[in-house]
Amino acid sequence: MTNLDNYKKDELTINPGKAQILGILYAVPFVLLFASIYYLVWGSSILENPFIYFKNVFGNASLLIIVGGMIVGIVLHELIHGITWSQFAKNGLQSMKFGVIWKYVTPYCHCKEPLLLKHYIIGALMPAIILGFIPSIIAILLGHYGLLVFGLFFTFAAGGDFMMTNLLRKEPMNNLVQDHSSVIGCYVYRLKNIDE
Repeated sequence: MTNLDNYKKDELTINPGKAQILGILYAVPFVLLFASIYYLVWGSSILENPFIYFKNVFGNASLLIIVGGMIVGIVLHELIHGITWSQFAKNGLQSMKFGVIWKYVTPYCHCKEPLLLKHYIIGALMPAIILGFIPSIIAILLGHYGLLVFGLFFTFAAGGDFMMTNLLRKEPMNNLVQDHSSVIGCYVYRLKNIDE
């Protein structure tokens, strides 16, 4: 673990209600962008009757299978956070804690040691890239509506990650960041001035 004696610890937190609203607001532009591009490339047939189009794409797949796939994706979302952050953490996967905040039915991955801001941001955004952006782009290239739905869902699911990244956007990259252990937010470790 990094020696934190030369750092000043500050808390950046946000209340859960505001976090949910901001997460939606940060995700919606990406969802609209991918959906609009798909519409422009593949035409209006989707919007004329999206439910029939959805049924044609997914066939007789039961709702249980679709929901099950989404749950597996949510677990993967947290695993991607953990695997990515573990590459930068001194203790690797041992520094990761996985769980669920049952009050909000929210799964989480928590890194128990501070990371450089740039490494924290990479880990925060990686699930959006792997599960959201890449499937959405492939869906646009192939005209695959089911893959688009998957990509848009997981782009939307990354709203909280976009919010956290935005919360940290003005911080210098040499600062350290550590997930808060009990509330939505993080600790920021800023290098002290020489005279402090």
